[in-house]
Amino acid sequence: MSIEVGAKLPGKISGITNFGAFVDLGDKQNGLVHISEVSNGFVKDINDVLSVGDEVQVKVLSVGDDGKVALSIKQASEKPQRQSRPRNQDNQENGRFKKDGFKGGNKGHNKSNGGSFKPKHDDNKKKDFDSLLAGFLKESDERLTSLKRNTEGKRGGRGGRRS
Repeated sequence: MSIEVGAKLPGKISGITNFGAFVDLGDKQNGLVHISEVSNGFVKDINDVLSVGDEVQVKVLSVGDDGKVALSIKQASEKPQRQSRPRNQDNQENGRFKKDGFKGGNKGHNKSNGGSFKPKHDDNKKKDFDSLLAGFLKESDERLTSLKRNTEGKRGGRGGRRS
């Protein structure tokens, strides 16, 4: 049986590694599904998605001169369709946005702040980030002070306690 690039075939997971899964295609043919080709989303641990013995549908990506077969599970399944939203005519003028500070070739530049990029929804995140950063700095300073206090006494450093 000859394997052709682009063909969709049934297979069975025969082995799992940290970088992908080996698929038995039958007829003494094996291929590798790289971890990036397992799912449309990010896969940290392939064992969470696949296990040995699973039946899968794969698409052949390439066949090397040495007989190595590259496979994809995510390309074999139907791609999720993006939901298309109807565009509002008020937000469009000749394909270019005229609201939210977008104008012509200056996409991403806000008119209200002199042309520099600053999304409108950024204010809440910035406040949250600033408060988190302030809390982190305070806690970090406290830990550093405590650490210095404890280590100077033990090493006999400057200003430390001597016995």
